[in-house]
Amino acid sequence: MTRILGIDPGSQRTGVGVIDVADNGALTHVWHGALTVTGEDTFPLRLKRIFDELCAVIGTHGPAEAAVERVFMSRNADSALKLGQARGAAICAIVSQGIGVHEYAATEVKQAVVGTGRADKTQVQHMIGMILGLKGPLQADAADALAIAIAHAHTRSSIQRVGIPRTAWRRRR
Repeated sequence: MTRILGIDPGSQRTGVGVIDVADNGALTHVWHGALTVTGEDTFPLRLKRIFDELCAVIGTHGPAEAAVERVFMSRNADSALKLGQARGAAICAIVSQGIGVHEYAATEVKQAVVGTGRADKTQVQHMIGMILGLKGPLQADAADALAIAIAHAHTRSSIQRVGIPRTAWRRRR
């Protein structure tokens, strides 16, 4: 059994999800939530809160591996910069606890969970509920975090079966 932490970083809300992956590939929901950091007085305090709360989640749930969504390019440079800083705080929290970080683009996550890289948020939320047997609506950031954890679980399973590192998956032209 391997426990995986998935993180959907955000400068206002950071989605967090924890799943277990059995040796046979079966996925089990452990915990999910969204860390809301908008109540802090300054942006640096938001980053500290992301770091501190993720360290606490890691301490409580003890994941062996972690996966984080990559930053996508945004039309608003200020938003992209803040997202990158929130992502950095999350990565620092993971690494400070001795856990390796795996990164996935949003399209990779959607492809792994829904079957298409162009799925919308409601499709992702629905499929996460189906895959993990969760009842009721899921908060979007938490659903995205669980999706990232599931994408990593699927990817690590493929790597174990094929024996080829993920860095070698892309075709060379």
